[in-house]
Amino acid sequence: MNDAEVVLITGASSGMGYDTAKILASQGYKVYACARRLELMESLKEFGITPLKLDVTVEDNVVEVVNQIKNENGKIDILINCAGYGLFGPIETVELKEAIDEMNVNLFSVARMIKEVLPIMKEKHSGRIINVGSIAGKSYLYFGGWYHASKYALEGFTDSLRLELKPFGIKVVLIEPGSFATNWGKIARNHVYKNTVCTDYEAEGKIIADAYDAVFSKKGFIAKDPYLAAKKIAKAATKKHPKTRYCFGRFSKMLIWFKALAPTRLYDYMVVNVFKGRIAKRYINKKNSKKD
Repeated sequence: MNDAEVVLITGASSGMGYDTAKILASQGYKVYACARRLELMESLKEFGITPLKLDVTVEDNVVEVVNQIKNENGKIDILINCAGYGLFGPIETVELKEAIDEMNVNLFSVARMIKEVLPIMKEKHSGRIINVGSIAGKSYLYFGGWYHASKYALEGFTDSLRLELKPFGIKVVLIEPGSFATNWGKIARNHVYKNTVCTDYEAEGKIIADAYDAVFSKKGFIAKDPYLAAKKIAKAATKKHPKTRYCFGRFSKMLIWFKALAPTRLYDYMVVNVFKGRIAKRYINKKNSKKD
């Protein structure tokens, strides 16, 4: 058996999960990086990380991966639930099957992972569970109904879980990152296009889709390097006495503060005008000019 603490990270094929795996491996942790696309994690092997193919929505696959890690090490010390995606589009036009898939990945699959890992942690009377949520669990964007529903739900789920597991010596932490330069903006754009074309929302959909891609891209004024987020996640996973939640990212704390104090109609006005007003148009024009 290995004396190093064992870490299981889902959603580790890119972005925050990928970078978190590298950071923890560099600190001496034994890291298992898990995601559906195994080929995207091949480069992690050079850091001493073990990539495993995992679809968090398939229970048998979850059981298989957790059992493999337990059999190889006799324990799982840290679970980091990074897997997730953003489904965007009008609530009226998004197919309910898509909405169910969103809730499955962003919420129920987190529960699925935790249910399999908990008996192992409880046996040792120690462990740590890190749920990667978003400031989307405390705010809202245009056409983000189902995405926000999943992240709001994860907030309440994680808070309740923290109370339940404290008597067993298991720490539960919620990560609430803002926007970081991953494929999030592009994925959100594609969803908005798909779910608004040939509908009553088509005109607004094109504006909002382009705004998300431009504002949340690597060259946008909000998005930051995902490595900075990974450092925060790694800190939450390793600090002796972690905070119950970590909120970070450009404008994130200010946005949450503003939403808590401002009248709802004022917050609505801000959201609409940021993504349909001069700020978004500035970055859309800037991005389009580089393509010419």
